Amino acid sequence: MPPRLLFVHAHPDDESLWTGGAIARHVARGGEADLVMCTWAEGTWRHAELLDAVDELGFDDEPIMLGYADDRVPDSAPGRERFCTVPLDEPVRTLVGHIRRLQPDAIVTYDAVGIYGHPDHIHAHRLAAVAADAAATGRLYRSAGDAWQVRSLYFVTIADWMVEDVHSDMLAATPRKYLPGTPDDEIDLVLDVSQWRERKAAAIAAHRTEVQRSQTLRALMALPDDRRNRLLSTEYYQRRDLVPGGVDLD
Repeated sequence: MPPRLLFVHAHPDDESLWTGGAIARHVARGGEADLVMCTWAEGTWRHAELLDAVDELGFDDEPIMLGYADDRVPDSAPGRERFCTVPLDEPVRTLVGHIRRLQPDAIVTYDAVGIYGHPDHIHAHRLAAVAADAAATGRLYRSAGDAWQVRSLYFVTIADWMVEDVHSDMLAATPRKYLPGTPDDEIDLVLDVSQWRERKAAAIAAHRTEVQRSQTLRALMALPDDRRNRLLSTEYYQRRDLVPGGVDLD
């Protein structure tokens, strides 16, 4: 059986845009997977769109909503603190409880720079890494269940060639040196998800309000089929094993 995976993302649409191929591929192969969403509350419009998106990707269970506010959209979780400002111990304790209950073999989240520097992405990376360590330490958060050792962390990143492909027509206003991108020698896993790219595209499109709001996302979805397919057909990951040998995704 494929390993059990836990995806930890900051915002609805990130699960589809950055890891939608891995999710659809994993579920289609009979793997179990769960999704933790750090921002946006249940009942908001983006939560409703998230439910449509995860249905496209093949999730059996609804996403676990931590319900913090998006750093830039206070209405995303009325009355709740922003994800980046809440004391870290609170979401760590919560995520440790989910890790110990779900017992994933690997956790998938963003790279250390949050792919392109979004503070919520960076904080989700930190949360996932800290919670994975804490979940394996029985002396921490005893009320959150028995200790569980995650075997590997996978950090989704964006390859240099992808940024260069879209720079001239989608990001031309920003000098290349200020844009993200990870060189080949810093990438540990190149995942071919071409077989599932239409499901990934449908999941992205399910985030209707974000596609309408984001000029970059809208431009991506409007690219000619050959270019869009090329961009959606491969996902890139860095890997950190927490035990000898870790666990493979491919």
